[in-house]
Amino acid sequence: MQASIFPDTHDPIGVRIVAAIGRRGELGVNNMLLFRLKADMANFRRITATTPMLMGRKTWDSFPKRPLPGRPNIVATRNLDFMAPGAHVYSSVPPALAAARAMAALAGVPEVSIVGGADIYAAALPVATHMTLTEVDAEREATVFFPDFDRAEWRETSAVRIEADAKNECAFVIRELERR
Repeated sequence: MQASIFPDTHDPIGVRIVAAIGRRGELGVNNMLLFRLKADMANFRRITATTPMLMGRKTWDSFPKRPLPGRPNIVATRNLDFMAPGAHVYSSVPPALAAARAMAALAGVPEVSIVGGADIYAAALPVATHMTLTEVDAEREATVFFPDFDRAEWRETSAVRIEADAKNECAFVIRELERR
């Protein structure tokens, strides 16, 4: 019997989607983030600091410093010639996710982080166990949007509202969701 290319849903290593989205699900434009939110970036670093991070090529390209230090950086891309010094490169999400979960297991880390973009989120959503969604109280022009998902499949475990200030250009809520 051949094993599924996606890890078993009973795999002890969780899959956490981490995203900041606008009111309409906006993620980015021209390979850039839409919002400058220092508190959200600190939360991103806290969540992903030790977890293997899976991302698409455009997300990799958008990081000013590559690879992000202290954690495995994993890039899924259809471009078979793509090179990402300091990262592990895979041709699609299923083997990249399997590798990320194996890396997490070897490191004794309970989950992997999915950090974008839209196609990677959409591919990982069916097996995601948790989501950290920063829902920004703003709308921006965007070319990339978070995939639609059924909120009834998710249970909110916490929500923290942060008001706009000198370091956070918009108010937002960081929601922690867990698959039911």
